[in-house]
Amino acid sequence: MAVPARSPLAGAPAPAPPRERRTRPEAGTAVAVLICTVVTIMEGYSLIVYGSVVPLLLADGSLGLTPASAGVVGSLVYVGMFFGAFGAGVLGDRIGRQPVLLVCITVFGAGLLAAGSAGSGSGLGIARLVSGLGVGGAVVTALAIARGHAPAHRVGLVVNVTMAGIPIGGTLAALLGIGIMPAFGWRPMFQFGAVLTLVILVVAAAFRLEPRRTAAGRESGDHRRGSTLRAVFSGRGVLFAVLAAAVAIPNMFTWFGLNVWLVGTMSALQYPLTSALAFSLTLTAGAIIGSLGTAGWADRWGPLKVGAVTAAATVVGLAGVLVGGRSLPVLYACIFLMGVGGHSTANLVNAAVSNLFPASARGTAMGWTNGMSYFGALGPVLGGTVLAGSGPYGVFALYGASALLALVVITVFARAAGSAARPPLPVTH
Repeated sequence: MAVPARSPLAGAPAPAPPRERRTRPEAGTAVAVLICTVVTIMEGYSLIVYGSVVPLLLADGSLGLTPASAGVVGSLVYVGMFFGAFGAGVLGDRIGRQPVLLVCITVFGAGLLAAGSAGSGSGLGIARLVSGLGVGGAVVTALAIARGHAPAHRVGLVVNVTMAGIPIGGTLAALLGIGIMPAFGWRPMFQFGAVLTLVILVVAAAFRLEPRRTAAGRESGDHRRGSTLRAVFSGRGVLFAVLAAAVAIPNMFTWFGLNVWLVGTMSALQYPLTSALAFSLTLTAGAIIGSLGTAGWADRWGPLKVGAVTAAATVVGLAGVLVGGRSLPVLYACIFLMGVGGHSTANLVNAAVSNLFPASARGTAMGWTNGMSYFGALGPVLGGTVLAGSGPYGVFALYGASALLALVVITVFARAAGSAARPPLPVTH
């Protein structure tokens, strides 16, 4: 709801609003969440498109990539995301989340354009690093903006719907890959993404996305210098921050690795490219359905309890691939479970963190959790090494071990937190 220029309670004129408030309409809850979801769709495309094009990158002699070096290039996006997520989270809590979001969208769009023009493996790696800086920051700020619009009893729904955009973007990448890559190669996949990103930047800039109550708290001095960091890393917050990171790292080790190497491992098992892309589509479909399907359960039973269930789904899916042989129905079912578990667990940890810390430090807490999760970038690196040495089933065994670790830690986290619905931690000034 718009705040009038003169408050009848205060009896005095309010400070003159900044120019952008007069020129941009304020987005309501539905519009703001929709725009943030569209932003995450493009983020998901930027992330997952690389895994779709890996077989063609390896076949492109001009790039000089091997499975091991392709894994390194694939992991660089997550290195950028680490710095982008934590930096944008803290900065957004200080100066406002929407300006940070717009800069981040611009950066990851530039990274996509550079990737589509890369003439060497090192050039592609730099482009992916730049993309990661933008994607990491945009994920955190879009999620924090959407969470700021969420009613208390719909936190899980809003977080999961917003984050469902990432696998939707992955689905878009897989579908486009099936139609584009066999005929036109890998470069148009990145170039098309850059054009879509420009459109999304224009839409995101057209509205005021951040709730006025959030901006008002920031302008009134509610964020003293350093207070958001103290809120996250003091008292009970230290335990919760450590446990959130301890879940996020192995979970995303698995999830990032699967996104980069699923198509490659299936190609190594002699499945044709179109079939391997269909497996990738199944993975992202599981992530979308899991995100939406677990949202109501998270609001009812608590995100960490539901997160333990989704983490178990990842373990079951990976174990099923190892013992299920080449039965296509079993493979599709197991890959679907991996998608449900890997992405939904990340969403639910974010929802829990947004409940356990105060609104004034929410971006910082989410930036910490998401930033630490990008240490999971080692997943694609080690996956490429294992694929070259032990073959595709070694890759699934590697990710099965990391998924099991995530399941154990999130179970401990759920017990330690008691309930993600407890009152947020107070800010320590």
